[in-house]
Amino acid sequence: MEDDVVVLGSGMAGLGAAHRIRESGARCLVIDKNAYSGGHTASHNRDGFIFDEGPHVSFTKDARIQKLLVDSVGGDYLNVEAYVDNYWQGRSIRHPVITNLHGLPEDIIVRVIGDYVDSKRSAGSVIANYEDWLLASYGRTYAELFPMQYTRKYHTTSARNLSTEWVGPRLYQAALEEVLRGALSPASPNVHYVQDYRYPRFGGFASFLRGLEESANILLNHRVISIDISSRNLRFSNGATRPFGQLVSSIPLPDLIPMIAGAPPDVLAAAEQLACTTVVLVNLGVNRRSLSKASWRYFYDDEFPFSRVSFPCNYSPNVAPTGMGSIQAEVYYSRKYRPLTTAPEACIQPTIDGLRRCGVLHDDDKIVLQEASVVPYANIIFDLDRAKALATVHGFLESCGIAWCGRYGDWGYIWTDEAFISGENAAQKVLDRRTH
Repeated sequence: MEDDVVVLGSGMAGLGAAHRIRESGARCLVIDKNAYSGGHTASHNRDGFIFDEGPHVSFTKDARIQKLLVDSVGGDYLNVEAYVDNYWQGRSIRHPVITNLHGLPEDIIVRVIGDYVDSKRSAGSVIANYEDWLLASYGRTYAELFPMQYTRKYHTTSARNLSTEWVGPRLYQAALEEVLRGALSPASPNVHYVQDYRYPRFGGFASFLRGLEESANILLNHRVISIDISSRNLRFSNGATRPFGQLVSSIPLPDLIPMIAGAPPDVLAAAEQLACTTVVLVNLGVNRRSLSKASWRYFYDDEFPFSRVSFPCNYSPNVAPTGMGSIQAEVYYSRKYRPLTTAPEACIQPTIDGLRRCGVLHDDDKIVLQEASVVPYANIIFDLDRAKALATVHGFLESCGIAWCGRYGDWGYIWTDEAFISGENAAQKVLDRRTH
């Protein structure tokens, strides 16, 4: 079986790679360390409550990817209008805040607009980091009150320590007219980059992968601990070994590089420099269905340990028992900047207390399920060390003939459809090698 293409990881990227390889007619084996497939896009049933591994919805505009996901659930999905808001100092503000200033304190609105206008007059300033970009895009008042504050909670480091490579459409670039209209009127157009999204009617987000998994050859419960490039052999924690012809990996780079026999010290050090967040997911089941009209909410104030709170029961009514509601709160840490030093369960009570203070939970609500789980790899941190370290790591993998893919192989801020395409591209790279 040495002419097989082996794919490490069965998440969106791994399944994308397997899909492309299968289309080519080549043999492919997908290997995953877990007892279940799906990787970061897995869904878990907890006493009738289904929680995804972090909030996952599909809002891709790629018709081909849409069809693949929809076909996986036999067309049984929901199209949900996205409602996204923010909680700031006791106020609920529609997202993005910059076009929804109405209702904020008058002096804050005046300062935001004044600074916004001044920032446009000083166009052409040097942009060395994300903080510079925010100041140039929005002015100091808005930048410091909202995105810079959120950055510290969500990315666990300062905006000054981040590059701008990840921004893309994630932060709306408002025109002055939009800012003024949003300050004068409570009614403003929805300009969020997610207008609506698709979600499986049953089974959580992982159901979108069901058809792809059924057509793939997946070997579970096999954690790779060593990759020998010279002998083209994999060794697993259970003592098994397996040869490979070509290798595609979606394993996170800081884990992958130490597995490779003979990895040079400078490459190992570069992999150590790659930063990402670790998230503690606090999942709650509540004896009340109507918890919020929002799909998810952003929280800025430091009094709340969580940065974002989502309401899975608003994605589909079938992810919670009848009459029940569900909440997933994200509390962020990172090995490099804010290490997690306590048990994840220590996040549960502060999260519940915070949700009561902001009014999401009522005093008479009964919490029928509570759990905390750790996802070691959550979001890539685009700190100023990333670019150089990533070039070193990717250069080494290229020399080894290992194709990388996915959020943690590309080491990028990519969504699920982009992860799938990343896997396809990595597969094409190894398929091209087989023909030369």
